[in-house]
Amino acid sequence: MEQLVDVFLHLDTHLTEWVATYGRWVYAFLFVIIFAETGLVVTPILPGDSLLFAAGALAASGALDLRVLLILLIVAAALGDAVNYYVGDAVGPKIFRSVDRTSWWQRMLNRDHLARAHEFFEKYGGKAIILGRFVPIVRTFVPFVAGAGTMTYSTFALYNVSGAVLWVGICTVGGYIFGNVPIVRDHFSLVAIGIVAVSLIPIAVEYLRGRGRVR
Repeated sequence: MEQLVDVFLHLDTHLTEWVATYGRWVYAFLFVIIFAETGLVVTPILPGDSLLFAAGALAASGALDLRVLLILLIVAAALGDAVNYYVGDAVGPKIFRSVDRTSWWQRMLNRDHLARAHEFFEKYGGKAIILGRFVPIVRTFVPFVAGAGTMTYSTFALYNVSGAVLWVGICTVGGYIFGNVPIVRDHFSLVAIGIVAVSLIPIAVEYLRGRGRVR
């Protein structure tokens, strides 16, 4: 766990080291991470926003090609959500109906995260697929919920691709523009934490609103 936290807080340094060590293979590594975070419902803790930002900053230094990054990572994000949708379509209804918490899928999935994503989807509908891209954990579960629900794949695909373009584009280009600004570069750990904090604001707001309604 300590190593994971260290990688998250110093993604810029680790990415630079990986590029120096593995060269072009870093593109494949980034593709796999973004695909896994969006496509595998059991890996919601992988870095997404901060990884895209760090990759963009590295592209600004010339170590990576921004155009290749954008194309590959948009494909990874869209493909990940598509896989997640089909998994939700296949096993989602059983999970939502089941009360057996001892089955393997119940043990692998975080029911609280799933419930939060379901509420998010119910509130925003198809837009949740786009908005959820910018919310850690929620973005991993929303496609699953969409697949488990009644959304047709053609409708999902439209929101999916749009969300992938916006999410990858904003985070990566943001890193490209601001990642090498001295104050950002010298305090990347704080920036990474700040990115996550900003992403969690919608969840915090909804939580407080929910408590208010209960009271």
